[in-house]
Parts: sequence; structure tokens; C-alpha cells
Amino acid sequence: MTDCKAYFKATHTCVIVPTYNNQGTLIQVLERLQPFADDILVVNDGSTDNTQQLLENYQHPITLVSYPQNQGKGYALRQGFQKALSLGFENAITIDSDGQHYPEDLPLFADAMQKHPGALIVGNRKLVQENMAGKSTFANYFSNFWFMVQTWQYLPDTQTGYRVYPLRKLRGTRFLTSRYEAELELLVFQAWHGVKLVSTPIRVYYPPKEERVSHFRPFHDFMRISLLNTVLCILCLCYGWWSMVWHSSPVRSLRVRLLTIWDLTFALVSAMLVPLPLVFIFKWFLPKTDRQKLKYHKILCAYFRFLLHHIPGVKVTLDNPYREQFAKPSILFCNHQSHLDLLSVLSLSPRVVAMTNQWVWDFWIYKPVLRYLEYYPATEGLENSEGHIESLLKRGYSIVIFPEGTRSAACKILKFRRGAFYLAETLKADMVPVFLDGTGRVFPKKETMIYPGEIRIHVGKRFSADDTSTGENYREKTRYWHKYYENIDFEKPF
Repeated sequence: MTDCKAYFKATHTCVIVPTYNNQGTLIQVLERLQPFADDILVVNDGSTDNTQQLLENYQHPITLVSYPQNQGKGYALRQGFQKALSLGFENAITIDSDGQHYPEDLPLFADAMQKHPGALIVGNRKLVQENMAGKSTFANYFSNFWFMVQTWQYLPDTQTGYRVYPLRKLRGTRFLTSRYEAELELLVFQAWHGVKLVSTPIRVYYPPKEERVSHFRPFHDFMRISLLNTVLCILCLCYGWWSMVWHSSPVRSLRVRLLTIWDLTFALVSAMLVPLPLVFIFKWFLPKTDRQKLKYHKILCAYFRFLLHHIPGVKVTLDNPYREQFAKPSILFCNHQSHLDLLSVLSLSPRVVAMTNQWVWDFWIYKPVLRYLEYYPATEGLENSEGHIESLLKRGYSIVIFPEGTRSAACKILKFRRGAFYLAETLKADMVPVFLDGTGRVFPKKETMIYPGEIRIHVGKRFSADDTSTGENYREKTRYWHKYYENIDFEKPF
């Protein structure tokens, strides 16, 4: 276990004790703190009992901040943080003065600080214990729920006052509120500003009801907490939307979450309103001809292009120096970084058809659409798909294939498989290279968040079936294009 005094000295950490009319327990708390911390700062929040005199006569050195009028715990914390910063401290541990917190748990916070430097560390009490008031239990669960809604982070105990604050990272210390609810507000603002939040188990003592001194007013304080949560939810939406539009907000984690929610919700809802109903109309009520099917392809291409260019916070640019329109069928090959790759390529032309993953092929919303579009599951293997691909090429469609076979998590070019180049050689099809830049940064593999950024789509020069400038056969062409993609130079025409 960490030597607290030495560690707190080395990390410039002090202990802040806000107090209001706790003369019966305050001195005992201070005495129990002495073995663990040398730097103790007490904020007397306008106590009307004997607190001030007790502090002035206290035998051990402490730093005292005092003012005559009670302002609330949030105000007391702000005064304590400001004083600690002025004295050169970089971290502050806050502990209540009513005796519920165990000063003997300070080594637990020291250990957590070593494991998670720079984090805001929150004590985690057992929310259901003997002598714990039912109103406190409900308030905790209520607070935890709304904290998760507002930040998309879970903390098992958002109401405890036993915490470690990294002082120079704090944001939002000019509180909207000044009493108990200020601690929840402070957590929310830190989460929005990307400060890491960590929970560590602590003990808590709840005295019998007849001995308990509490300044919590069930009706008034619960209403204040409810009002704060309402305001924070509105701020969450408004501030998040503002940051998505203007791209200059420091609230990155909030922006990313709201952006992702908007994108996925819009894509899912619009998919149910556009492609799915239309496929039944085209399939059951319109003539079953290639011309009608191409009309549906055109509608879907416009839909894909709309989705791609309306991702909030994402700029999409198309580099097509050879003015490729895909009027002539081809094998289109492309690097693979993200789920957004397919959307990017399919937005190029209504005559582009894709090989899809099995889960996409079987997903209930996409299933009827993909089958009508004549997409094909990649799990069937290119050798088994040759006849279907040849039929599409003869009818004027281009087939997009990802030679890497899977998304690259690091946005680096993976080994190319030979299938696309083999098909082009076997079916005597032209080849069109496409390079995607930025999709893997906007929507990375193994992540569920969509980040602001730029997507660039580069369409290269078409190569005819009998062109040997990139290799004599499909094996040589596979090696050539793999090396080319690894060393692509955007300053030159692609």
C-alpha cells in the first residue's frame, strides 16, 4: 500500500474538507486525517455553531478558508479549489466533515492515482447499507441514471463527496448550482471535456437516525437536482449540436457521441423509409425489366450519396481527374478501412454493384434490397460468383471488390488477394482503381463512434483488359497494385 504522506507530497496533493455546522464530528475527522496527509485545507461554509472557534484553536497546522454566510457545498468546493491552486497544488482530495467517510481509505485513493494519473477518481459506496436513508439510496440511483444519459459513461456512485480532483484539468467550476447538486454538475462537465473518470471502492459509515446530522432537504434538494438534470440534458443536446455544426467545441466526447447517434439513427430510419418500401413497389408493382431495376439503382445511389455527404462534422471530397463515369463495365478495386467504404464507393455511380458481408446480406432491412440490387455475398467465394459477376458485367454494371478482404484497423494497406485481378483477366474486364483516405479515421474498425474529419475518394485511370503496363498476368498485377497502394502519392494523378 502506498505511503500516503510521501506520495501526496510528491504529487502536490492536498485534502479539502468543506464543512457546515459539523462541530460534533469535524475535529475527529481532522485527527484521523493526520497520519495520511500533511496538507489539509478546511473551508468553513458560514457555520453558525462553534466550528470557527474549534478550527482557530486546532493544534495541528491547517489552511483555513472561511466566510460568514452559508453559500452551499458547491460554492465551498470552488473556494477550496481556488485556494489550493493558488498554493501550488495540482490535485485535491475532498472528504466530508460529517464522519461518514473513512480517512483511513486515503491509501486507496493514492493507489488509484498511481494507476490512473490525471483522472478524476470517485469513491464508490455500497448504495444499500444498514442505516442508509431510503431517500439517499433513491437520489443516488436517480443521479447515476441521468449522469449516464448525459455523458454515456457509467459511474456506480455519482453522489459521494469523497473524490480526487486533478485541479488543472477542471472545467465548469463556475457552477450553475451551489449546493449538493454541484458535485454531479462537476462530474458531467469533466466527462464532456474528456477528463478520465475512475471509480474506486470505499467504506462509508451511516450513524443511527437519532445521531445523524444531515443538511439534505429531501424535497428542495431533489427538485434542484431534477432541475439541474433538465438543464444538463438541454445543454447536452444544444452544445453537442453546436459543436457538430461549427467544429470548434472542446467538448469532443459529447460531440462524437451525438454525431454517432444522429448518423446511425438517421441511417436506420431513412433505410426503413426509402430503400425498403421502394423495393416492394419496384418488385411487385412495376415491370420487371433491367430498365426499371436501373431506376432503382439510381435512386439508391442518390440515397447513398446523400447519406455520405450529410454526416455531421465530416467533409467528403471526390478526386476524379479522368472523369470516370462507369458507363462501361469494369472490376473496381479499392482499399478497405471502414464500414463507410462501401457507402463511399456505391455513391459513385448507380452502375456499381458490391460484394457484401454475410451479416449485411442477411440483415432483415437490407435483405430484400440487396437481393433486388443483385449484390452478392462475398462468403460465396469469387470462384463461385464468377457466373453472376459475368452476367452483371454484360448488362453494364461494374463490380467493386476489396482485395484486402477485411478492414485495416491501422489504416495501412494489408496484403492484396488475387481474386479481383483474376476475375478481370478471366472475364476480360477493364479495371478501375479507387483509393479511399480518411474513412478509417472517421469510423475506425472495432469502434462504435463516428469522428469528425475528412473523407477523400480518389478514382484512378481505367486500365483495359489487355493492358500489360501493370503486369503480364493477374499475379503480377496483384503485386504491382499492392505496392502502388502502399506508396500512393496524392500529389500525382491517381
